[in-house]
Amino acid sequence: MKASLLSSLLLPAAASARFIEANEANRVLPYIDALLEEVPAPSIEKFLVELSPGVTRYITEDEKWELRRAGQRFMDITEHRDLGTLRTSSRSTPTFPKTVKLEKEITPLLSNLSKTEMQGNLEKLTSFHTRYYKSDYGRQSSEWLLQTIQNTIKEAGADAYGVKAEHFKHSWGQHSIIATIPGKSKSTVVIGAHQDSINLWLPSILPAPGADDDGSGTVTILEAFRVLLSSEDVIKGKAPNTIEFHWYSAEEGGLLGSQAIFSEYEKQGRDVKAMLQQDMTGFIQKTIDSGKPESVGVITDYVDPSLTIFIKKVIEAYCDIPWVETKCGYACSDHASASKAGYPSAFVIESTFGDSDDHIHGTEDLIKYLSFDHMLQHAKMTLSLVYELGFTDFKALEAAEISEL
Repeated sequence: MKASLLSSLLLPAAASARFIEANEANRVLPYIDALLEEVPAPSIEKFLVELSPGVTRYITEDEKWELRRAGQRFMDITEHRDLGTLRTSSRSTPTFPKTVKLEKEITPLLSNLSKTEMQGNLEKLTSFHTRYYKSDYGRQSSEWLLQTIQNTIKEAGADAYGVKAEHFKHSWGQHSIIATIPGKSKSTVVIGAHQDSINLWLPSILPAPGADDDGSGTVTILEAFRVLLSSEDVIKGKAPNTIEFHWYSAEEGGLLGSQAIFSEYEKQGRDVKAMLQQDMTGFIQKTIDSGKPESVGVITDYVDPSLTIFIKKVIEAYCDIPWVETKCGYACSDHASASKAGYPSAFVIESTFGDSDDHIHGTEDLIKYLSFDHMLQHAKMTLSLVYELGFTDFKALEAAEISEL
């Protein structure tokens, strides 16, 4: 910028040098230097990220990807610095069932879960060059996903009862998606996954198939949603609670999509009873190679302990494999946005965090490394959990717990 301005100022003078007195250059050059000092340097956009609770710093977008490549997770709180400040006085200790109770209703549904459905949806999802949230491919993949969810609702005849799916719009190209199954109350149970992918080296250019991260979670909860709609009691609104399925945009950019949604819910005073995030549900090879049993990884840090305990009971009752405890650190997926807003949240993953997929965030995050049998276990857990909690009378549960004190 400085060089180009200097050239534009000196070239006219050089072209007409015969009209400049010998000592005039001494007056011109200081004037040019003064002008150059007034030219502002190009501004670089910076974002406020939270690296751990209360620990923040401003960084550039390139520095975001440097942090991610180094394994550091964060929330980009630039647009949502007030998330979690509105419900501080109304937060209470959540109460969840002590045991599962609806095996008779849920077990027949589990047999309808389809690995073929998940594989077909994942093949389409990974066919996009990338699902980077700022790219047009990310917009296209979100449009396809919304249409697929809406078709699923229509095929179940659930649209006749008010079940719907809509974009939750963002300023960037890719919108989040919310599917709503109305219940008897506005109290809500949320199941989530993130739809975006990223190549951390050149996000806007290089391929990012994102089969496991988080294509696997995206199609896992989509399959649970499809089978849930086969229950007449569910689609006809007989559940005590409203049920929502969320597919978040821009998780890879710092939980941007989920922050926007839960910030809005917090401002609206929404009553979210529980939120479960499914992020990476298909990779088991490192677990098998290390001689460990195939398991569902249950995250135990920065989650709601009571909800996590109930999730373990759901896995024990409805899945064919055990659970294993693991940790992933602060802001490791979208459940962190719900948690910061004051809502009970939990997170499950394909294995222990150390044995999870190491192909992610690049060109090799491919379907060939995944197990659809394992994804089926996650779908069973998701469907069972959302049915159990959807039909939980939380007011009666809380009253019963108080009477026991």
